[in-house]
Amino acid sequence: MIIKNITEQTVPLVARIIPLKKDNIFSIKINKSIEIVIVPNLGVKNSHQANVGIILEEKKILKILSKRYKSVSITTINSERDLEKLIIRKPDLVFSGVKYFLFKNKKIWLNDCLDRYEIPYIASNVAALNNESDKNRAKKIMQIAKIKTADFFITNPGEYLTKNSIPIKFPLFVKPVKGGDSIGVDKNSIVLNFKSFVAKVLDIKTKQNSSSLVESYLSGKEYSVGIFEDNTDGSLRAMPIEIIVNKNVNGHCILDFNVKKNDEEKVIPVTDIKVFNKLSKIAKDSFRALGGKSLGRIDIKMDSLGVPHFIEANLMPGLLRGYFFRSCKINLDMSYDDMIFSIANTGLSSH
Repeated sequence: MIIKNITEQTVPLVARIIPLKKDNIFSIKINKSIEIVIVPNLGVKNSHQANVGIILEEKKILKILSKRYKSVSITTINSERDLEKLIIRKPDLVFSGVKYFLFKNKKIWLNDCLDRYEIPYIASNVAALNNESDKNRAKKIMQIAKIKTADFFITNPGEYLTKNSIPIKFPLFVKPVKGGDSIGVDKNSIVLNFKSFVAKVLDIKTKQNSSSLVESYLSGKEYSVGIFEDNTDGSLRAMPIEIIVNKNVNGHCILDFNVKKNDEEKVIPVTDIKVFNKLSKIAKDSFRALGGKSLGRIDIKMDSLGVPHFIEANLMPGLLRGYFFRSCKINLDMSYDDMIFSIANTGLSSH
């Protein structure tokens, strides 16, 4: 059984996506202007950029969107003047994964700027991105919204000097309070005793210069749920997938940085209807609580009893071979092209 045939709202979303056909490459194009906005990577090729949330295949996206829309271009922002020119042009949509620019030590958030000039864009606004990026804040928002999440606390080296002073029981899971892509998560993230706890908190401070988020360890299955928003009525489409990871040298299944980097995990559909619906509900509730818009991804983990808990969110999810695209492919049989069209369509209808 294909899960997309048993979930509500699938037909309305798919109906809005016009599939590519070899004999019909959009002979009548939509009169909209779209600018694919990028920033130069001044570091090593393909190195991490803190101010970029979504790494785009801009030339590929240009080719795709040009099939449907009249004016599509790639815009590289090198200076504040470049940004001002973009605002003056006022395109119908800015398709970008850029979070912010640094001009002479001044930080300018792209989506915040676009909001002020009523220029539509993809993904969420600055307030939602701030909610998501700080895992401490995100989990507090979940608690206020009464959405299940593991017990947790924030710490730095030297704050807890004895085992009995730690506010929650072992085993614990320790990761950086900020950052994505499982950076700082490794085989030592599951800590079973005080010595391991101290070592991991120090490691995160030393290597990531970050405080640690310490959670009760959840031993159940791991999931990621893609979210699409329908801006015509505000409804959300949830697209759950299960992530399977082999046991590491310590006998634990951890979706750590190296597993993601090397694509060692396996992704499969969620075929159990009850589990599918539970995951969909907590993902939608979490997305709304964070103030998410257009698209995103919610990571969820089960406890030992099979109860789903919010882990973290990504409101600017990767569009390459990441979990968001795979959730679209598995749940909606959506091609990469159709995913890009759907994201653009959602952005265009957001204002």
